[in-house]
Amino acid sequence: MSWQVWYAVFGAWCLISVSPGAGAVASMSTGMRFGLGRGYWNIVGLELGLLLQLVVVAAGLGALLANSTHAFTVIKWFGVAYLVYLGIRQWRASATDTPDGGGETGEASGPAMVLRGFLVNASNPKATVVMLAVIPQFITLHESLLPQYAIIAITMIAVDMAVMIGYTGLASRVLTLMRLPRQQRATNRTFSGLFFVAATLLATVRHAV
Repeated sequence: MSWQVWYAVFGAWCLISVSPGAGAVASMSTGMRFGLGRGYWNIVGLELGLLLQLVVVAAGLGALLANSTHAFTVIKWFGVAYLVYLGIRQWRASATDTPDGGGETGEASGPAMVLRGFLVNASNPKATVVMLAVIPQFITLHESLLPQYAIIAITMIAVDMAVMIGYTGLASRVLTLMRLPRQQRATNRTFSGLFFVAATLLATVRHAV
């Protein structure tokens, strides 16, 4: 892969990652509730889900998903249901007086947070379709495919991880300001609403005919 192509991959994925979506909402929600230190678990899950999406596209399954209305619909509504579930969990999250802004520590284990992040990205068929539309433009078919996909995967994950760390860190700073239970409840419900908005946007995605 030439440097020119790599720069194009880097630039494209910067724009895609920065665009607000379910992953960004999940990162901000985790940062607000648990802080940046524990928020890394969620980011690991998000990147594993992103990697699965790339593997699906590289294996040719992305084309099958793009061409199968049934498969697209099943995965889409699973993603919608999961985002609604996260919104309900966020709405019902407990608010405790935390004068030091330390965040919650015992509600979710590291593996549970990894699974949560993984499901957010893995259950988004729109991401698969986006990859299917974007990634082939950077692949040279007469050259070895595995190294090209490896470079793209490393670039995508590095960029997305940096962006998600930014979202998580930004939300964790909000945590230090939200010290009273009343403020925490308001923030929880704001992020709950964002999960519902993300679910609604995903529900409106139509399969390309």
